[in-house]
Amino acid sequence: MRERGLGQDARSPRSLRGLRRGVAVALAATTVLGAAGAAAPASAAPAVTERRATAALPRPTGPYPVGTTALRLVDPGREDPWTPGRTRELMVSFWYPATRPAHGSERAPYMVPSAGRHFGGPDGAAVFNYGAAPDRTDWTWVRTHARPDAPPLLGAGPRPVVLWSAGLGDPRTWGTGLVEDLASRGYVVVTVDHPYEASEVAFPDGRLATSVFPALAARPGLDIGALLRKALAVRVADTRFVLDELTALRTDGRLPAALTASLDLGRIGMVGQSAGGFTAAQAMHDDPRIKAGVNLDGQLHFPGPDGTGAFLSSVAEDGLDRPFLLMGTENPDSGPYADQPGWAAFWRHTRGWKADVTLLRSRHGSYTDAQSLLPQLARQGAVPEEAVRGDLGDVRPARAVLATRAYVASFLDRWLRGHDDHLLDGPSPRFPEIRFEK
Repeated sequence: MRERGLGQDARSPRSLRGLRRGVAVALAATTVLGAAGAAAPASAAPAVTERRATAALPRPTGPYPVGTTALRLVDPGREDPWTPGRTRELMVSFWYPATRPAHGSERAPYMVPSAGRHFGGPDGAAVFNYGAAPDRTDWTWVRTHARPDAPPLLGAGPRPVVLWSAGLGDPRTWGTGLVEDLASRGYVVVTVDHPYEASEVAFPDGRLATSVFPALAARPGLDIGALLRKALAVRVADTRFVLDELTALRTDGRLPAALTASLDLGRIGMVGQSAGGFTAAQAMHDDPRIKAGVNLDGQLHFPGPDGTGAFLSSVAEDGLDRPFLLMGTENPDSGPYADQPGWAAFWRHTRGWKADVTLLRSRHGSYTDAQSLLPQLARQGAVPEEAVRGDLGDVRPARAVLATRAYVASFLDRWLRGHDDHLLDGPSPRFPEIRFEK
């Protein structure tokens, strides 16, 4: 979810940039995000009397068509940290270059129906994180540009692998525009859901795992800092389990041999937004299999028990010895590394290649699918204009999307492929909305 950071002041619980708006409010004042707790059968579609809004993702810019397939992963040796008595299970999706493009109804839906109904419903992240009107958007109608279960494109040899981590409470789909673009450029991207933290996660048997955070927020004396530390630890453990599974998948037959053969596990990168960016940095710190990482506006410190103060993570204290890109926004609590305690410590201690850029006139949601989808929904009355401005600022949506794609791809190409377009050498006249921090 969105991280409302402590900034330099570090006094307001509502400013926790480790949290998105819905959970920040939930933790500070017991407002809920999502239905509490356990995996439940998918609910029936709500009765909607007016026409629901729709939106479209921007097209990928790479030369390859895109395929996608989803997979349930089970970690038999780990109890679910959020729901005791259950074995930890995850949902992931693979996005990869495919043999031919998808058209019309062939394109994979943005969300499966049960997840889309919850995400856009009164208890879902679209309402609490982004101010959307409940049940006014048909999230299942939104289509990706990928063909479900498409045959992978062969002939190029193994491809670099990129893990994608969404913000705290957001589903793994809430970054599909960037993910599809990377796949169209020749990467295999693996998007990871974190059940019982995310607003909702749909499993193949029809279960819908909804967030436990509302129930946790209702407990007296909640230690906000401890909860966020636990959330990060769970995310890092999930990430490392996915890395283990990528090795196992190459030989156990759960995915087509052509897809698993395309995984170059010697060239793994990770990209995340908000808490997902924090996860990318911390997972890279803890696991040497990740060779390069990008943090899209995610803090690298924790608050204290009451939500105030700034306590450094181990990745901020130790830094990294491999390449890492920080991409900030002009959210009041973001900006350059010098303005953020976790980023400042990380910058001082990192020995590997590093860069820090800021997307001007942006806000925290500008690195998510909100940047392309919310303005379209606002024009149809499904999201208030003030919510759009608060989440996205006034950067032009098309330019924000283009810049995000260009800088993330340039970084990954440089460090996972050895192709340097020199975009990260310094300020570029192609992208006046990007400021390099010194």
